[in-house]
Amino acid sequence: MNRQPSPATALSAVGLRKSFGDKTVLDGIDLTVAEGTIFSLLGPNGAGKTTTVQILSTLITADGGDVRVAGHDVAREPDAVRAVIGVTGQFSAVDDLLTGQENLILIADLCHLGRREGRRRASELLDRFDLAEAATRTAATYSGGMRRRLDLAMTLVGQPRIVFLDEPTAGLDPRSRRTMWEIVRELVAGGATIFLTTQHLEEADQLADRIAVLDHGKLAAEGT
Repeated sequence: MNRQPSPATALSAVGLRKSFGDKTVLDGIDLTVAEGTIFSLLGPNGAGKTTTVQILSTLITADGGDVRVAGHDVAREPDAVRAVIGVTGQFSAVDDLLTGQENLILIADLCHLGRREGRRRASELLDRFDLAEAATRTAATYSGGMRRRLDLAMTLVGQPRIVFLDEPTAGLDPRSRRTMWEIVRELVAGGATIFLTTQHLEEADQLADRIAVLDHGKLAAEGT
């Protein structure tokens, strides 16, 4: 009998722990995410979802545990991890004083893409996220859904293999939420791995290949 090869591991955490003062936020959690899948971390406010994303994306350090992203140790090789990831946080990274196009070109410059390639990439993403007509307007004039799409487009400028989305549809109306879902599915179809946090069971159910339920710093359940 021919067996299908197991997918490679995009990221893993074993015994992940984090405390702030005397408050334990993550109490020894284990996670494994396969390449080319959507993994959803589901839980209420204060469950530890954002802290998990911050550790996996090298923004803060863990107190304990072994954490690897794309085969790289997060604590020892943070630069190698940052080279393969993109992060869309809960709060928009969009600069309201810049146009949509200028926001994307700024990120392209930070990624050292070069002037011509940066402009090409910005134009490509504006088209992909249905923002081309608003490209020369300042981001301050964008609706909530448009800002969120621009925020995600900025995350993708460097073509990351692994994308962290921390409650990407929070505050969006139903239509904008569905648009974001379609974009996430397209990213995975293109080969990306998505680590998604959400408070919404429906969102996790619609998108995720696997779901972990985080509550008070512990994994209450995990599965399909």
